[in-house]
Amino acid sequence: MAVIKPFKGFRPPVKFVRDVASRPYDVLNSEEAREEVKGNPHSFLHVVKPEVDIDESVDLHSEEVYRKAKENLDQLIKEGFFVQDGREIFYIYAQTMNGNTQYGIVGCAAVEDYMTGVIQKHELTRPDKEEDRMNHIRVTNFNAEPVFFAYPDHDGINAIVERIVKGKPVYDFVTDDGVGHHFWLLEDPVDISDITGYFQNDIPFTYVADGHHRTAAAALVGNERKMNNPDHTGNEEYNYFLAVHFPGSQLNIIDYNRVVTDLNDLTAKQFLSELDKGFEVKQIGKEIFKPTDPHTFSMYLEGNWFSLKAKPSTYNDDDPIGCLDVTVLSDQVLGPILNITDLRKSDRIDFVGGIRGLEELRKMVDKGEMEVAFALYPVSMKQLMDIADNNLIMPPKTTWFEPKLRSGLVIHSLE
Repeated sequence: MAVIKPFKGFRPPVKFVRDVASRPYDVLNSEEAREEVKGNPHSFLHVVKPEVDIDESVDLHSEEVYRKAKENLDQLIKEGFFVQDGREIFYIYAQTMNGNTQYGIVGCAAVEDYMTGVIQKHELTRPDKEEDRMNHIRVTNFNAEPVFFAYPDHDGINAIVERIVKGKPVYDFVTDDGVGHHFWLLEDPVDISDITGYFQNDIPFTYVADGHHRTAAAALVGNERKMNNPDHTGNEEYNYFLAVHFPGSQLNIIDYNRVVTDLNDLTAKQFLSELDKGFEVKQIGKEIFKPTDPHTFSMYLEGNWFSLKAKPSTYNDDDPIGCLDVTVLSDQVLGPILNITDLRKSDRIDFVGGIRGLEELRKMVDKGEMEVAFALYPVSMKQLMDIADNNLIMPPKTTWFEPKLRSGLVIHSLE
């Protein structure tokens, strides 16, 4: 069963929270982060993207960068932009986008749960990205950003959260992207005990929704400290890491689309002829076409949108991986027709989160940056959980969650 633990969070006073809160480290490149922090020395990007304060010639993974992260975080704490709560509590972090609100419990997950598979994964991780976040944690001694977890819905947990959020949040603001961020303290000892008990007794698994590399890094650093501590007891704070736990029914996975640089030496006519083998191909015209059902794809090619309806022989709905539209596209188009066999390494394909809209796909093709674009119907939370429960791995770039968690609302010390 899953562990969730209250903790003494470090967080900004209300008057500073809008200046401190930032987008997460992995949605901005270094240039974008440098632009975003202009005029705001207190943005948490100075901690999670510390290269903004270092000469651009310095290697992003050098010791100097991680030391700068620690220096910046220590300075924010010293100046009172982060203050530690006096006792171990939970927090509720809610986000509102397009009229929908999702409510997450901010608490620490257990390193041991990650090592034993109680925390379920659905994506592979890259060792270089793991090492980057591990170094950040090692040097700063903090989990600076939370990971994004899902758990099966539970009436008892829902009732506690619903009661707490009727009160006034301590943080309540809207970011430039129109997303509302709301934050409550969950301090009552009875509520804390009940939530802890519900997880330990009724929640067999939690699921990494977003942040596989941060999850792996946090767990591996915790395990590393355990191995290096001859006096380890299991009660040390490094045995836990920061996570926001959302009930699965509230989460929305949006489409994660593909754009390709060329047609593998085929003409458009030849390419369309090849597609006929696995799909019912219908030209839609100039108006954007967005898939509304599984196994139906949208394609933009030479100024026109097409509907591609996969033929039944191309997928297996009894196979958790084989039924995914990302699998169908790879097996029927990207591999055999376009000769793109390794999505992680090929420089002929790129991935576009659905939050940017299908108009972005059209622009990339019309500008000549890409030759063809494919829009996919998104996977469901049930599919994600089924795949994780079966110890399977989704193909690369399958899920895109919105809204993204803001960084800097609360952080967790490993001491």
